[in-house]
Amino acid sequence: MNTQEGLLANISKTSTLNELQDYIRSVIRIRGFENEEIEKKMLLLLEETGELAKAIRKDYTDMGIDDKKLNHYTNIENEVADVFIVLICICNKLNINLFDAVYKKEAENVTRNWDKKENKNG
Repeated sequence: MNTQEGLLANISKTSTLNELQDYIRSVIRIRGFENEEIEKKMLLLLEETGELAKAIRKDYTDMGIDDKKLNHYTNIENEVADVFIVLICICNKLNINLFDAVYKKEAENVTRNWDKKENKNG
């Protein structure tokens, strides 16, 4: 078992967000990407978000897709995971605890009024 497999074996469905963030930090170090610039991580996040959009387009819209390239499109679940992993990498690079950031933002959000506006076009 290599080190990455050992680290993966230590996380489970009951792992906390902090544990996942630590896991991603460790495997990124093992893979040699820990010194990648934040700008490159941001570009990667945009790329992965685009792949998620393409996977959603393929499965949930009637927009055309090149049938010859269907094997190049991955499933939505994989793309959501890729976006999440890269987001965690960005948080790690910027020393942001993702759980704390989400909690703080939600503490702010719950004090707001959320009025849904009606669509003027229909």
